Amino acid sequence: QVQLVESGGGLVQPGGSLRLSCAASGSIFSINAMGWYRQAPGKQRELVAAITSGGSTNYADSVKGRFTISRDNAKNTVYLQMNSLKPEDTAVYYCNTEVYSDYEDITGIGSWGQGTQVTVSS
Repeated sequence: QVQLVESGGGLVQPGGSLRLSCAASGSIFSINAMGWYRQAPGKQRELVAAITSGGSTNYADSVKGRFTISRDNAKNTVYLQMNSLKPEDTAVYYCNTEVYSDYEDITGIGSWGQGTQVTVSS
């Protein structure tokens, strides 16, 4: 099983940027699709970005054009570059090797890291 550790969150003003990192253990990282999820207080956990093992990407409409997901297989790390941040981006961000967009499937994911808090506020 791949172990995941998210980092890079923090407090940022609206319009600012952050880069999140997700470090994975295990040699199978390069063959996994990876996803970044977020969960805001009182809201459902949602997929915001995903990347295949070959580097193809997909984004939620709410972050398209502002967030960029990338991966470095040599470092077993996936990144989420977040630009033009908005208060509604405030959430705990998680990465996972299981990539689903449907909420019922997301709730079935059995293992999560500790996440990293992103707060966008002036």
